[in-house]
Amino acid sequence: MHIRDLPHPDPGVPDVRTAGAFLLWLYRQQLGGQLKALAWGLVNVGAIAASPLPVGLAVQAVVDRDGGRLLLAGGLIMALGVLIALGGTMLHREAVTNWITAVARMQQLLARKTTELGSAMTRRVAAGEIVAVSTGDLEKIGWFVEAVSRFGASAVTTVAVAIAVAVYQPELGVLVAVGVPVMALAVLPLLPPATRRADAQREKAGRATELASDTVAGLRVLRGIGGEELFLGRYRSASQEVRKAAVRSARMWSLISAVQVLLPGLLLIAVVWYGARLALDGTIAVGDLVTLYSAVAFLLFPLRHFEEIAQAYSFAKPSAKRTARVLAQTRPSGGPARSQGATPTGDLHDPVSGLTLAAGRLTAVVCGDPDTAGRLAERLGGHPPQHDDDGGDGTGPLSVVLGGTPLDELPRDIAREAVLVQDKDPMLLSGTLGDLLDVPASGRVGATEALAAAQCGDVLTALAQASVDAAGDPMHTHITERGRSLSGGQRQRLALARSLVTDPEVLVLDEPTSAVDAHTEARIADGLREIRTGRTTVVLTSSPLLLDRAEQVVFLQEGKAVAVATHRELLHSHPAYRAVVTRETDPEPAMSTGQIEESA
Repeated sequence: MHIRDLPHPDPGVPDVRTAGAFLLWLYRQQLGGQLKALAWGLVNVGAIAASPLPVGLAVQAVVDRDGGRLLLAGGLIMALGVLIALGGTMLHREAVTNWITAVARMQQLLARKTTELGSAMTRRVAAGEIVAVSTGDLEKIGWFVEAVSRFGASAVTTVAVAIAVAVYQPELGVLVAVGVPVMALAVLPLLPPATRRADAQREKAGRATELASDTVAGLRVLRGIGGEELFLGRYRSASQEVRKAAVRSARMWSLISAVQVLLPGLLLIAVVWYGARLALDGTIAVGDLVTLYSAVAFLLFPLRHFEEIAQAYSFAKPSAKRTARVLAQTRPSGGPARSQGATPTGDLHDPVSGLTLAAGRLTAVVCGDPDTAGRLAERLGGHPPQHDDDGGDGTGPLSVVLGGTPLDELPRDIAREAVLVQDKDPMLLSGTLGDLLDVPASGRVGATEALAAAQCGDVLTALAQASVDAAGDPMHTHITERGRSLSGGQRQRLALARSLVTDPEVLVLDEPTSAVDAHTEARIADGLREIRTGRTTVVLTSSPLLLDRAEQVVFLQEGKAVAVATHRELLHSHPAYRAVVTRETDPEPAMSTGQIEESA
């Protein structure tokens, strides 16, 4: 595959059982590219390995004063030089292509997995680990993939040189045949501790990255409570641990490098000493001695590739293990996937909480606990956290059912058309407002209607003033990453407008108005009820303004649905509900009609 053909039409289904299985699968996916790189590597390294022959021929021609053989030797050297240059250029090209295409394949796999799991990904895998995988780990795996072809060419050529020396000069061939395996295998006892130290370094670096990610994400809170220095001290400590682990790992690799310089040097000294004695005895010619010396000196070149592949593998293995762990995450499935078909309709039922949401109605759900609300939103969207209760048979978390069909049995695209979950902290990607609202949609709700229902008038005015377009069109105004140029309430309303444009069969909103003022919240509640007429809408909130406009309210205690009624009825009849909604510390058994009206 060529780089210009990226992205891959289909990145494939990876083997994520073990790190080795994942690396082997990745190698098989680009077998053609690896074979091309190996072929050019054999041309390059083979030409280098053959260079001692014309050099020895030239030396012997000078000794014998044979101009014809000297000219022949010069021609051979020039031809080998061309092959070395061509092979080296094409080897580098093919090897780097393998690197880039492998990294691109893994990036596509991670993107596909992220799309499949959505926000549930960070609930199952730490954010710092995902960052480490998508940045440094993929590069280390790519390095190993790129180095395999060079190692293969070096290994084949090394064996060929050892056999050629044994045939060319049996006296020295035995010495070389014994010395080469010793050089290649001498570092094997050092690789396990080197790998362990590299693993420890990677783990510490991952923890430091996670700590840095969490610190940056919570920087505003840290500044508010004065905890910046505390977390800065923790990061400094984690950084020093990474530095110490890196130094320990580098020491081991330095020892491996020293061994791979020392042993070939000793072999070279032995060959020169023994060869010189044979030349003095007249057993071999001077040119033969030069050829043998050059051949043994060549062995220093492929041994560097042996070291490189060992180091690349030691780094790639833990990286592949982390990557495979992320890619192994799956949506819990309650049964075989249903074939492609129409989007199901009907009531939405959560068997874990006992919550049933009537089709076509605006239902508010009061949980009291934000964590419970977050887990419920994940389940309603078809992403149950792994620690949720199951049916008691060990089959895993129970699936939410829409119109009698478990969401886990639906193809992913149909499940997304059926149920859309907007988190309490929705993400706004960088781009124009038009790009933000250009999402897969039913076509029933236009952008203008959605923006009006979400009360985005002041947001549009602000964007129009900031627009570089001559007409001041807010739809062409650029929104920065995560909407950092907007206030929290503006981000929430634009995210709500995007969800309304999508117009799914079931829309789940987790605290959609927590950052807006009461007057705007009331208008949003009215607009939401009107624009979602005939559609199932679920709002997880404890805001009296939203609760009063809901057609029904469900109250959850300890994760279970315990009461269903209107907001005013629950205020009057359910003290625990009243305590959550009105923030009372000591709820009274009942309230007067005037108090109910005031709370509403």
